[in-house]
Parts: sequence; structure tokens; C-alpha cells
Amino acid sequence: MARQYFGTDGIRGRVGQSPITPDFVLRLAHAVGRVLKASEAHPVVLIGKDTRISGYMLESALESGFNSAGVDVLLLGPVPTPAVAYLTRAQRASLGVVISASHNPFEDNGIKFFSAEGAKLSDEWEMAVEAALQEPPAWVDSAALGKTRRLDDAAGRYIEFCKSTFPNHLSLKGLRIVVDAAHGAAYQIAPKVFHELGADVFSIGCAPDGLNINKGVGATHPQALVEAVKLHRADIGIALDGDADRLQIVDASGRLFNGDELLYLMVRERLDRGVAVPGAVGTLMTNMAVEVALKAKGVEFVRAKVGDRYVLEVLADKGWLLGGEGSGHLLALDKHTTGDGLVSALQVLQACVASGKTLAQLLEGVALFPQTLINVRLQPGFDWKNHAPLQVATQEAEAALGDAGRVLIRASGTEPLVRVMVEAREAALAQAMAERIAASLKSA
Repeated sequence: MARQYFGTDGIRGRVGQSPITPDFVLRLAHAVGRVLKASEAHPVVLIGKDTRISGYMLESALESGFNSAGVDVLLLGPVPTPAVAYLTRAQRASLGVVISASHNPFEDNGIKFFSAEGAKLSDEWEMAVEAALQEPPAWVDSAALGKTRRLDDAAGRYIEFCKSTFPNHLSLKGLRIVVDAAHGAAYQIAPKVFHELGADVFSIGCAPDGLNINKGVGATHPQALVEAVKLHRADIGIALDGDADRLQIVDASGRLFNGDELLYLMVRERLDRGVAVPGAVGTLMTNMAVEVALKAKGVEFVRAKVGDRYVLEVLADKGWLLGGEGSGHLLALDKHTTGDGLVSALQVLQACVASGKTLAQLLEGVALFPQTLINVRLQPGFDWKNHAPLQVATQEAEAALGDAGRVLIRASGTEPLVRVMVEAREAALAQAMAERIAASLKSA
């Protein structure tokens, strides 16, 4: 049976349109509750949310759905997605639930789940929930209803967890840091984490009104951070997205460092401490310069499909700890079970403080290869994989690039588009090869 509701990261959509409606979300929670009750007599579920105005409505619907199935609920209020993962594990809860649409605008929202271990749930679990959704509800009687309470100081507990991932012998004293929380889930938490570790903190994107999450600020709009860093003469700027699992960093000059570069820094920091790093995981889109730099340090590099879920799968398969995407989803599995923008930022800051070097100095010799991306619109159903002119153009490009570049051609998951990406040490060569490959498709 194909999944009807679950995508690559939970259930997401426009509020007020199926499936992000209060009646469906109530049924969803009831179905999840029944799945939990099948293996556990007294399940307890944690619910956290970001700052979208729709969070109030969806939280109430989830609470009612779980209670109606005989499941107890702990409400966390607005906290980052990785905070829910941590607190689910720390509280020995049965399940963690996040109400968020991450970096999407406020009109959207979503529901995603964490296991008792604070990890992503399996496809099999999602299929069991979808099967339960097809069954009529089984409302429990009054005596068996679940209860709801609020977890005291959820934010404070998570702040202490974040601080625990930063070495006790190091401090952020003397650093001026701009923190941009995207008017999202970390708006109260992020400034406190860096302040309590000693930094002078300047905040932007920390005034949510329910409608402004990710609007002109945060990891998806880093220009606001660049300007704030210059305004406050800060040493560094840290931008999160709406649910704080994504990170972008800016240095004092206003230079933006993407997730690929930050992954390299996390690996290097461990190597500089003498910690063995057998390998790291990126995605099909990870810049080739990072792969080259890691291999030069004796670190194996493997590419997963785009999406932190797939990076996690490869890390688990390999038994490695470090991975990430250019978007700023970074994983340090010796620190947390899931991607965490705050924890990742602290790993990067640790590298700077311990070495006494700036981000730019730590990345000397790792110049990102220029990338050219061209989207080619095709007729639905067109068999581009077996298109002979495309195959010829691709082979010619790969021969011209040799070991100094690469070609990636993949279909869009949402539109009838083929994305042609060429990476090379020289921008002109990347552009020329990408245009040649795209032209072979456009002539189809």
C-alpha cells in the first residue's frame, strides 16, 4: 500500500486544506494513539510546536485525539524540533510530536514524529498509522481517557542540554554574536544558549507574532543576518530556520558559510583533537571541494539522496557520526540523535575557540567549486534517462571535466523538470558544460 499522507518528513501542507485541518489531525492523533496502545499499556506523548498561529489549533486537535485513545500528553509549548527529540528521550516518553512546517511560510504547517529514542520513525510505523486511519475510531470511555499536563521548564531543560554539548573548559567570552531565530521556535532559547556560555548576544528574528515566521529572516533569508553582523560589528552571526534544525553562519566580513563548509569544519575539529573520523556523509548536491578536502585528510566521503532522512540512513548503515546538507541540516550523532541548528553552531564555535582561528582561516584551501544549475521543463512522461543525445552530451562533459568536476542530472520530485547540475573548478567550464547538456534535452 502506498503512503497517502506521510511524505519524506511527516505530514505537511497548507493550513485549512486537507490534510492540515483540525478534524484530520484529531483523527491522526487517535490513530497514532491506537498504534501505541497496541504495544504499550500507558503511552505518554510529548507535543512541541513552532510559533505559527495555527499551532494553537493543531495542538488542541492532537491533544484531543491522543486523549480519546487513552494516551497521556505532555505539552512543551514553542520549542525547536530537536528539543522535542531530546525531551522525548530524556522523559522516557513513548513518542514525540512536532507541529511545524520548518522553513515554509506561516500559511503552512505540518506534523512529524520522533521515536522514544528521539529518532526518525520507520516506514513500517508510518504505514501502520495510515492503516489505522482507515479504520473507524475506537473512543475509550471516560475512566480510560488520557490526561494532559504541561512539562515544567521545557525550554530551560533544552538550553542546558545544548550547553552540555560545548566543552566545559571553553567559553564564548569576548565573542560578539548575532542570533537570528527566524521568528520561530528558538526565539527564546537561542539567545540564552550563547549568552549563558559567555557571548555578547544581539538578537534579530526573535519577535514572533504568529504570522512572521521565516519572513525575511532566518536561515532561508541570510541577508538580514549579514546586515546585522555588520551593524553590530559582530564576530559571527548564526541563523536558524523556523524549527531550528537548520543552520547558516556568517563571519565578521559578512561572508556566508553553507552547510557543506560547516560539515568540513565539524570533521576537522575532531581530527584536530586527535579523534578518529572514518567517514562523513553528504548528499548528491554536496560541493565536490568538500569531498576532495575530506579525502585529503583520510576521511571517506559518501553521498546520500537529498534529505536529512537519507543522510541519517547512510550514517546508521556505516556506523559513522557526522553528516549534513548544504542547506544547513547537520548531524553530529555523538551529540544528538537528529539535526540541531544550535548544537551544530556550538560545534563550529568550538572549532574556532579551541584553535583561535576564524572560520575563513579554518577553511583555507577549501574553495567551493562553482556550480551551474539549469532546470529543463519536459513533457510529462518523457523518458529522459534513455534519451541518446543526453547520454552523449553527459559523457562528453564528464570527459572534459575529468577529476576536476562532476555532472548530476536528477528529476524534480514536484514538477516535470530535470535538473542539470555541473560542478567544476572553473565557473566558465561548469556553465558551458551545463548549457550543452541542457540543450540536448531542450531539443527533445
